[in-house]
Amino acid sequence: TWHLKKIPQIVRERTFSLDSPKFEAKTKLELNSVCGIECQRKLPVPSLSDLKNLLSYETVFENGTRTLTEVNVLGAVLDPAGNTTTRRPSRKKRQIYGTDSRFSIYDKRFMTNFPFNTAVKISTGCSGILVSPKHVLTAAHCLHNGKDYVKGSKRLRVGLMKTKSRGSGRKRKETSDGMPSFQWTRVKSTHIPKGWFKGVSGNIALDYDYAVLELKRPHKRKYMELGISPTIKMMPGSMIHFSGFDNDRSGQLVYRFCSISDESNDLFYQYCDAEPGSTGSGIYLRLKEPNKKKWKRKIIAVYSGHQWVDINGEQQDYNVAVRITPLKYAQICFWIHGNDENCTQG
Repeated sequence: TWHLKKIPQIVRERTFSLDSPKFEAKTKLELNSVCGIECQRKLPVPSLSDLKNLLSYETVFENGTRTLTEVNVLGAVLDPAGNTTTRRPSRKKRQIYGTDSRFSIYDKRFMTNFPFNTAVKISTGCSGILVSPKHVLTAAHCLHNGKDYVKGSKRLRVGLMKTKSRGSGRKRKETSDGMPSFQWTRVKSTHIPKGWFKGVSGNIALDYDYAVLELKRPHKRKYMELGISPTIKMMPGSMIHFSGFDNDRSGQLVYRFCSISDESNDLFYQYCDAEPGSTGSGIYLRLKEPNKKKWKRKIIAVYSGHQWVDINGEQQDYNVAVRITPLKYAQICFWIHGNDENCTQG
């Protein structure tokens, strides 16, 4: 069941202008992270002043201008237990683990209907997910490398799936390959938490690898709501689902589900089969609504991608997702609504 939680408040304190970014960073779809699951376990819990710094955010607008918004955090519960996790055996270096368990969605009835129609393509080469009539959730590193915005993010666009058709009128037919084409929409503004920027967060940047894009024009599609990420043991079969546009299956929407093998307070570690291109996909669960018989899908994490991690001098790899904690829910919800009144319960 989805459990309702009282959400902390993110309150805007002040906003000021910054110089325009250079937009010169290279897009990197695979990250080398210095802080793996072992390192995450040892991280101290951020203090309230740390959180205020980490959750302050930059906004970049379509015309290249940039602002920094400082925030205050009200009602946050700081967990003294720290990054408690369950230990699992490590894996070998692979992005496809064992048999490739990904499904390409060809049938247009599925492709253009919920939940698959919520998956979008980002023009920098990543995926994302629709979270409101005009907002998309994706990974921060699809837009910013920690020091500067990536080259393609200056004229950022989002591709919404539509099935190709040819001809017109009564003779109009769907193309036989069923491959999706994209209706591209310009991005009006982009929000990235300050915790993603190098020099602010040291080793824990990965915890803040998420961003929200505001589209120039609203779409008329069904989008997916945000949910608070439960712990592994509260998930049915600890199974997660996500769809994205993997680079090795060009033009196809690729769906997968798998179980999570490890968790920290901010991250899920899993072995879902995925290739670059699916980075930024929204990870979702299907749980029962409280006191109802209805089931509902909600986004509980953002797929950050494949990470190489140095553990005791050995290279190990994980597929990592950033969990939507109550604090991140409050921030993303604030970005979507522009106030915290709609964000009190998650």
